[in-house]
Amino acid sequence: MSNAMRQKMANTIRFLAADMVQKANSGHPGAPMGLADIAVVLNEHLQHNPKNPSWLNRDRLVFSGGHATGLIYSLYYLWGYGLEIKDLEQFRQLDSLTPGHPEFGHTAGVEITTGPLGQGVANAVGFSMASKFMGAQVNSDTAKLIDHHVYCLCGDGDLEEGISYEACSLAGHNKLDNLILIYDSNRITIEGNTDLSISEDIRGRFESQGWEVLECNGHDYDEIDATITQAKKADRPVLIIANTIIAKGAGPLEGSHHSHGAPLGEDVIADAKRGAGFDPDKKFFVPEDVMARFRCAIEAGDLAEREWEHSLKTAPLLEQNEALEALLNHDFSRIQWPEFDKADATRNTNGKILNAVAKAIPAFIGGSADLSPSNKTYLNDMGIFPKGKNIYFGIREHAMASIANAMALYGPIMPFTSTFFVFSDYLKPAARIAALTGIQQFFIWTHDSIGVGEDGPTHQPIEHLSQFRALPNFYVWRPADGRENVAAWKTALQMRKSPSAFVCSRQSLALLPDAVAGDASRGGYLLASDEDAQITLIASGSEVELALKTKEVLNAQGKKVAVVSVPCYDLFIEQDQAYIDSIIQPDTKKVAIEAARGLEWYRFADEVIGMESFGASAPAAQLFEKFGFTAEAIAQKIL
Repeated sequence: MSNAMRQKMANTIRFLAADMVQKANSGHPGAPMGLADIAVVLNEHLQHNPKNPSWLNRDRLVFSGGHATGLIYSLYYLWGYGLEIKDLEQFRQLDSLTPGHPEFGHTAGVEITTGPLGQGVANAVGFSMASKFMGAQVNSDTAKLIDHHVYCLCGDGDLEEGISYEACSLAGHNKLDNLILIYDSNRITIEGNTDLSISEDIRGRFESQGWEVLECNGHDYDEIDATITQAKKADRPVLIIANTIIAKGAGPLEGSHHSHGAPLGEDVIADAKRGAGFDPDKKFFVPEDVMARFRCAIEAGDLAEREWEHSLKTAPLLEQNEALEALLNHDFSRIQWPEFDKADATRNTNGKILNAVAKAIPAFIGGSADLSPSNKTYLNDMGIFPKGKNIYFGIREHAMASIANAMALYGPIMPFTSTFFVFSDYLKPAARIAALTGIQQFFIWTHDSIGVGEDGPTHQPIEHLSQFRALPNFYVWRPADGRENVAAWKTALQMRKSPSAFVCSRQSLALLPDAVAGDASRGGYLLASDEDAQITLIASGSEVELALKTKEVLNAQGKKVAVVSVPCYDLFIEQDQAYIDSIIQPDTKKVAIEAARGLEWYRFADEVIGMESFGASAPAAQLFEKFGFTAEAIAQKIL
């Protein structure tokens, strides 16, 4: 393709983005205009099918700088993913297909929800890791069913975020040779020149992490093309430092930080169009020859997918096809659920469940942030990534969860991640994206309360249950014994559009008696009850056993008591009122017991017995006594 045609295509993108931001009076024109030349060349390398955005062997394209939606939506419109000009005209408006940041499942073609800077870099690492795991299961020396690339566009802000260090370090360690990170190095942030806040040697940083680093002029088409071509041949992940000018072509605002997050102005846009040979009076205009070249993606992508599908049917690949089908088929009926008949820590019962699920489901894979011996998350005899199922994430909680988000959206993979519950703070942004996007990631969080003991208040989660229960579309399971743990997993596996967290104890918990009524899979149930109960005790996890003991003390005082176990508050509040009233009887005195803040329990309880402070360093039994979590102390409060 001639560079004159490339220039015309790039200018089309620039002016679509500028018109979108101007009409909305909101948005970010600078990055799309600066990246337009790179996007045009990348268009020539990208393997994708607009007719089937979920084709398994497509290249993945992640926009880590999610604010560059003017570029993103322009490309998806030009490629033919279903957007129309009217959608571009509704940019950032209520109920449009073109929201302020890209959202997976909302706009066709968007691979993953991005916007919080840095997470997209980790997502790209996740897509690459997913492809490496899949490839290790189904590829052979002579035939590669999974052989695509992962591209990620990022900026200075992405690389300043700590998560990018975590993720890129892991990518280099694992030699992810199909990962290409294109760094839009325009040396501009919202506040001004990057010299204000960063003087780092980016090349040296990535080379030290095991990456190959290439550099190009981000506005020289031949140089961009040669650099991407070279990157695709690398034996390790590649960083392309693309030196660009923000708001390229925007006249007086070219290269200015004022172009980052505000409309350029009608006059500036008109002058820019005039200078590029476009009609300044035409808005959202796409020349016919430009559209024809971009829309070639439909035919080329459809042909590429059909050729790939045909290759799957050839005789030499039958065994590999069987492996691929096994990964695609999640047959939960094959799981041989463990049975539990004695007291145990729920981190232990959870570990046995994890192994049972992983043994039955080929696509079930995961790991811990360097805590698998404590989290009990190691998958026995199942090998190490990429050939095996155990991923060594290292002490990288935020990157770990963002990587797993992308792995879950890659296709058939069902990932889990794990750490201590208190360290869920480090990965909260990724958990939030999982909930917002509807990603089925399984979070394993152990050491769930002051029961952590001697490690002290820095390691004892207090507010964390309340925090995650407040997160929409996020299901926090805090099982009280192994059987509740099994019920939690059986339910969570079926929730394909929601993340679930399993919050497990370090200390041993008694096996619960058979329930009086209700169903753990509905989030809460009646565990034990006296006839004509006067008091209802509500609890989760380790405090359920405590509630049962408190019932015995109150019974000795002549009080009739019901005990309700709520392993999943989030699921319980979704039940109909009749069910809730049958479990938590309205005419009783209702008391919630939880070794945490527990403020959300006031939705049901007249009184909450919870933590009013941080914990302390001491053996767990002493801490429970110190903070009033004994049957005698709780019964006395109630009386």
